[in-house]
Amino acid sequence: MEFLDRYQQIVADAITKYTFKDKPSELYDPMNYIISHGGKRLRPIMVLMACDMFGGDLKQAIKPALAIEFFHNFTLIHDDIMDEAPLRRNKPTIHTLHGLNVGILSGDGLMLKAYKFFEDLEPEIFKACIRIFTHTGLLLCEGQQYDINFETQENVTFDDYIRMITYKTGVLSASSFEIGALIARADFKDAKAIFNFGKHIGIAFQIMDDYLDVFGDQAQFGKKHAGDIYENKKTVLYLLAREHATDEERKELDYWYSKKTENVDKVYGVEKIFRRTKVDEKALRLIEKHNEIGQSYLQKIDVPEEKKKPFIELANYLLRRES
Repeated sequence: MEFLDRYQQIVADAITKYTFKDKPSELYDPMNYIISHGGKRLRPIMVLMACDMFGGDLKQAIKPALAIEFFHNFTLIHDDIMDEAPLRRNKPTIHTLHGLNVGILSGDGLMLKAYKFFEDLEPEIFKACIRIFTHTGLLLCEGQQYDINFETQENVTFDDYIRMITYKTGVLSASSFEIGALIARADFKDAKAIFNFGKHIGIAFQIMDDYLDVFGDQAQFGKKHAGDIYENKKTVLYLLAREHATDEERKELDYWYSKKTENVDKVYGVEKIFRRTKVDEKALRLIEKHNEIGQSYLQKIDVPEEKKKPFIELANYLLRRES
């Protein structure tokens, strides 16, 4: 998609321009390390897309877009520490290379740098964006804690799961769009509509993430195969399997999810139940459902249809990831 390439180049150029040159290098080099790995840099692109949609000045949105990218990477550093993950985007994680202390500090540094990147905004817009940004950060922490709780919580409902992924993933995409809209001075109704579009696309994206953890091409995905099973994460696959499993299969799931072990028999046993209950098909249907809800919010926005096309293309692109 040409429009995506254009935004990615804008973000890449800005990241190069604002590479951290501060001291001590032991703190800032790891921050540059994770930022330089790139990935698709979707959240800052969402800021720019929404700003463009409502006729805003992209120059005003570039530093806030980087703020979102810095914040996102801060969460990844700390998430990897909590998950004891050895790889991120097929490269060693920061705590693996430099230890836990540097991982914690460099993550904190990225978060604080993110706040500074809103400082050039006009006072009224600055206040609105910081309010959204801070609220998003708190919700993300709540979502992460729910995720941790679920590992030992016996009864996790589907609504519990949706709340968790909404907070942990959905609201960051939603807020990225909303911040871009606010910088362009979109009206409240349209800003909220693009927020809700982002929220449901983010939910669908996280369900796809859960799906790919087990059913994806791991070389393409860049993460350890079935990491969620090893970590006892009660993802959508687990919840759907429990709902459709036999009593005997539920007992087997309970047995495996009571143990945090690297045992390959655990992965084999759980995957067998996932396949028998066809949770892959059910998860893909849920992804499509939230995509449709997101598109319905997009249609409520009062801009020409031509300006909505990149958002539809982005959603379809995100939800056709390699599997």
